[in-house]
Amino acid sequence: MNFLAHIYLSGDNELLTLGNFAADGIRGRKYLDYPEEIQAGILLHRFIDTYTDAHPIFRQSTKRLHEPYGHYSGVIIDIFYDHFLAKNWSRYSTVALEDFVEAFYASLQKHWDELPPKFKHLTPYMIEGNWLVNYASIEGIQSVLNGMNRRTNYKSKMDKAVKELTLFYQDFENEFFAFFDELQHAALEKRKKLEIEFNIR
Repeated sequence: MNFLAHIYLSGDNELLTLGNFAADGIRGRKYLDYPEEIQAGILLHRFIDTYTDAHPIFRQSTKRLHEPYGHYSGVIIDIFYDHFLAKNWSRYSTVALEDFVEAFYASLQKHWDELPPKFKHLTPYMIEGNWLVNYASIEGIQSVLNGMNRRTNYKSKMDKAVKELTLFYQDFENEFFAFFDELQHAALEKRKKLEIEFNIR
């Protein structure tokens, strides 16, 4: 899953959410250098990624992209699924997406010193471009894919993937709904265990 899903699945603890959001910038056992609430968020992130990559519905989605995009297929589906989460946000939250995202951005500013260097570089671009809200539109997803393609030195061709998103839109959306219902349950159970393990209230 991509940024929005990780943030959404974190619950209400700001530092746990920070860890879940920024976990890709913290490798191996480096997570132990962070406060325990952030450690819990990093471990939750890793659980979500492992669960997602192995899930048959997610793999079904990626199969449509294997031929044109190869090993980038999973990354693209992560972004597609964040689109469907943002687009259907009211199905999952009573808080408006704009308000949810604004509160998250404020939390990032509040806990800025805890962010790993990679995310201190990335976060201002995220806030300025309001990525998380813009995921809800095809244009926003196109912009994200353009950026991802640039970061692969234009080798991934991910900027072309909106073609498949449009062509198989309903299939992808239905798969997202089925998958995300299962992921929510699994992530909640994992989060509860981590909150007990790290004595998070």
